[in-house]
Amino acid sequence: MAWALKLPLADEVIESGLVQDFDASLSGIGQELGAGAYSMSDVLALPIFKQEESSLPPDNENKILPFQYVLCAATSPAVKLHDETLTYLNQGQSYEIRMLDNRKLGELPEINGKLVKSIFRVVFHDRRLQYTEHQQLEGWRWNRPGDRILDIDIPMSVGIIDPRANPTQLNTVEFLWDPAKRTSVFIQVHCISTEFTMRKHGGEKGVPFRVQIDTFKENENGEYTEHLHSASCQIKVFKPKGADRKQKTDREKMEKRTPHEKEKYQPSYETTILTECSPWPEITYVNNSPSPGFNSSHSSFSLGEGNGSPNHQPEPPPPVTDNLLPTTTPQEAQQWLHRNRFSTFTRLFTNFSGADLLKLTRDDVIQICGPADGIRLFNALKGRMVRPRLTIYVCQESLQLREQQQQQQQQQQKHEDGDSNVYHAIYLEELTAVELTEKIAQLFSISPRQISQIYKQGPTGIHVLISDEMIQNFQEEACFILDTMKAETNDSYHIILK
Repeated sequence: MAWALKLPLADEVIESGLVQDFDASLSGIGQELGAGAYSMSDVLALPIFKQEESSLPPDNENKILPFQYVLCAATSPAVKLHDETLTYLNQGQSYEIRMLDNRKLGELPEINGKLVKSIFRVVFHDRRLQYTEHQQLEGWRWNRPGDRILDIDIPMSVGIIDPRANPTQLNTVEFLWDPAKRTSVFIQVHCISTEFTMRKHGGEKGVPFRVQIDTFKENENGEYTEHLHSASCQIKVFKPKGADRKQKTDREKMEKRTPHEKEKYQPSYETTILTECSPWPEITYVNNSPSPGFNSSHSSFSLGEGNGSPNHQPEPPPPVTDNLLPTTTPQEAQQWLHRNRFSTFTRLFTNFSGADLLKLTRDDVIQICGPADGIRLFNALKGRMVRPRLTIYVCQESLQLREQQQQQQQQQQKHEDGDSNVYHAIYLEELTAVELTEKIAQLFSISPRQISQIYKQGPTGIHVLISDEMIQNFQEEACFILDTMKAETNDSYHIILK
């Protein structure tokens, strides 16, 4: 009977002990964290909550994404959980981007059996650089003449049709492809991230870029203007093998972190999936502008091509005589810096007038802007001119002058030609027939389209078609009389250099 009385007592003691232990555990949480140390973000970062969060359906799970683009390059392990992925690329190396048809059954039936068009771009990630993109790319073009920012490695690519690169858009390529067939594009990025940093002394942190892909379907007029899908990813570009070293450095840094710190970072994935984004705002700029194919040796000049609307003329380059004056106001000095591709230094020279800038010595400018940009800015401030590669003089032969010359004797005609004809100087830099056509059209205020061919009058009066090689062999300061001849097929004219 005594044993029966002791059993309830034992149970009561055990239950009392459990309650005390539970209370102690609750009070311990408050003592460890302390008042004000509690953070909901820390709790949500715990592994149990991360698993629950990953199991929740994303907001855009039900959204139709017809295509998926996968860049075959590993993401960086040094990216925090909720940040966008970052991928390192080597300059000039070919990287595969797989174009995947992600449509469900019966989705977008209008593109079945048809081609779609994709436009690739390498653009700036930082909004500050996006505002000055035109000046930044023009500066890169100046420092790297003849190079492109983005290219397609055509021999390695699969399934692409009619690849094109507009010579005025160094950071853009485009092509057609069939979603029903395997398509892989190998791209090459030739600019590096540190080329767009403020100071270039070595060791600077490079700016991030974005690879963006916009895809369009064909409309009723056969133009690829109806937007289907856009996606992009963040990249940084290093000198050859630099991306591999950077990836290794990030991986070693992550290995040294504690397990708790590692949980705040994303794992490194073998490939990079481009995430959906809004279409590039200048989409009509490239869509409506014809661009020469990769295999073409040069592009034919046509007025108004390469811009968004037929009435919008291309922005003319800054005039050679755009010299800074001592009377220039700070606002006008800022505009001068933009026009002459010094946009990255406008903030440094915010309150500088023309007189202030002109007082700077060569060493001052180099110390402020670095050697490369400093020398360029100093030369621009002093208005130093670059001598053209070739100078020729031309004179337009009028109908009235021709009739007068036919009535006069041969000796008098030669004498009057030298006295009455007014010659104009043409300065050539590229020494090509296309450049000569543009300069002659600009000189006489006509469209280059109105000039069909340019000939040089040879022995016995024959007409020799002018080529790039012939221009390269012109004598310096040679004189020519321009004669015009109506073309047979259209409203254009032939120009004859006599």
